[in-house]
This record gives sequence, C-alpha cells and structure tokens, in this order.
Amino acid sequence: MSTTTAPKPNPPRPIAPTVHAAGPSLLARVGAAFTSPKYGPVLVTAVLFVAIFVIGGLRYPRFLTGQVFLNLLVDNAYLIVLAVGMTFVILTGGIDLSVGAVVALSGMMAASLLQTGWPAGVVITAILVATSGLGLLVGLMIHYFKVQPFIATLAAMFLARGLCYVISQSSISITDSSFVSLAVARIPLGGGMSITWSVVIALAVVAVAVWVLQRTRLGRTVYAIGGGEQSGVLMGLPVARTKVLVYVISGFCSGLAGVLFTFYTLSGYPLTAIGTELDAIAAVVIGGTLLTGGYGFVLGSVLGVLVLGVIQTIITFEGTLSSWWTKIFIGALLLVFILLQRLLTARRR
Repeated sequence: MSTTTAPKPNPPRPIAPTVHAAGPSLLARVGAAFTSPKYGPVLVTAVLFVAIFVIGGLRYPRFLTGQVFLNLLVDNAYLIVLAVGMTFVILTGGIDLSVGAVVALSGMMAASLLQTGWPAGVVITAILVATSGLGLLVGLMIHYFKVQPFIATLAAMFLARGLCYVISQSSISITDSSFVSLAVARIPLGGGMSITWSVVIALAVVAVAVWVLQRTRLGRTVYAIGGGEQSGVLMGLPVARTKVLVYVISGFCSGLAGVLFTFYTLSGYPLTAIGTELDAIAAVVIGGTLLTGGYGFVLGSVLGVLVLGVIQTIITFEGTLSSWWTKIFIGALLLVFILLQRLLTARRR
C-alpha cells in the first residue's frame, strides 16, 4: 500500500519595502528659486543688498547700525512710494516718464498754496486729486486713443514741468507751521533710533500695494495684462478699466511722493526731481519686475530702492568719490539685471 506525501507549503514571500521617491533637496529648491524668472531677480536683489550692506559695515565703523538702515528709509521714502506706482505700470507692460515732473509739480503746488494761506490738509488733498487726475488723463490717452505709453507719459512730463514754471521760476520756501512740524517730527523707536512720518506713510503705501496685487481682482488683472492683454480680454477681465487705473495709481503715488519730498526739502523748485523717473524705473527693474510685464513684486521694488540708497550711502561715507559714481553703479546694475531677466525668461521658454 503506497503512501502519498503531502506537499510542503511554500514559504511566505518577503514583502518588498515601499520605496518613496525622494523629493528635491533643499539645495535644489534654492537653485530652482534663483533660476526662476518670477523669483530669481528678487532673490538676487536681496542677496546683493545684504552683501553691499555687509561690505559697508566691514569698511566703515558704525555702518552696521540700526539707524543707518533707518536713514536709508528716511532718505528714500519718496522714492519708495514712486517705485510702488511705477511697479503697477510696468507690471502691465507700460512705462511712466512723467513721475519726476509730477513730483516737482506737487512741490510747487504745496509751496505756492501754503504761501497763500491754505491749510496743510487741504493742500495735500488738492495735490493728490490733481496728480490722480493727470494720471487718469494719461490712462485714457493710452487705452482709448491707442497712444503709446512712452509718448503719452512724455507729453504729461512736459505738461507737468511747464506748469511748474507757470507757478514760479524760482524756489519757494515753506514756512507753514503745521506743515513744517509734520515734516521735521521724529518717531522714537528706542535705542537712540528714530524715523520720520514719511517712512510711516511710505511703508503704509507698500503694505496696501502688496495687498492689492496679491489679494484682489485688480491685482490679478494687472498681472494678467502683463502676461497677455488679449488673453485677459478673452477671460472676461476688466482690462480697459485696469489699464486706466494703473496710471491713476501712478499719478497718485507721484503726487504723494512729491509731498514726501517736500517734507524733506521744505521748498518747491521747478527743477526738482529731474531724472527721478529713471531712478524709479531702475529701482523697479533691479527689484525684479520684468520690463515686458507679468512678473514682479512691490517688495522687490522696495529692495531695489534700498540697493540704490545703500550705494549712495557708501559713496557718501567714502568721501573721495563724486556723487556721479552713483549713476555709474546704477547703470551697471541696470544692465546686469536686464541681461539676467533675458536669460531667465529665455531659459523658461
């Protein structure tokens, strides 16, 4: 009688360990951010500002102090506000050459109206309404009459500069007590540090601009116009209204910057702020905003202003260099950042 041997059960197969795909390393993420056309120029500007500030601290005693940094804000508060308005315009692919002349016009209006006895609050309100109205006129010319932004804002620049000479051909001092007290007041921060009300106003403008661009439909439409105006129209976005509004914003910021500059000088002069429009454009571009529109941040423009300011501060500390070296360094930086933008956008394509 044969016996059947039962088959032995197969041993259980070992369970293969689950292999999770490793995510990109921190170094890879940082490299991707620096080579991104959206974030790369802003990060380069931030690194550049820190590097220049540290170099200044190593070369000059008491450079790396809180008050030196705060003085950058005090001296450039008007340019920060001007750069905010310019950021809105350049994000749509436009340009505004009138901002420097509008700064001068604001100063002349403030000085002449205060001299005739107008209250300071009424004078500031009148300036902001007038400059916003000029921005509205420019925006209507650009969108509805199809005038190129370069030509429209150039015409506005000549108009504003001419009005300065209509008001007066010489400097007008400001002696109004309420205006002067507001201009010279300091806000203590402790540790011997202080700022002016111009800095508070400039930072408030920056905060509002960041919120508008990042959190509102207006901001999304501004970026969409810079990315492709026809695409924005097809998506049903209010392109016409937004294109006009960005020049109103630029006019408002130019008027406010003129008021802050008047706080700084306590006078109005027809030749004030010649070339300031180029400083504002340079700050915005160095801050990472593409000249073709669609990419950029307000905080990047603030960094661009601070880079220009720290270069000017180092040249002042040096003492042996002419102030014209500031223009040379700004021109070199502008060329470098334009080339960087071209490289990053070409790489993205």
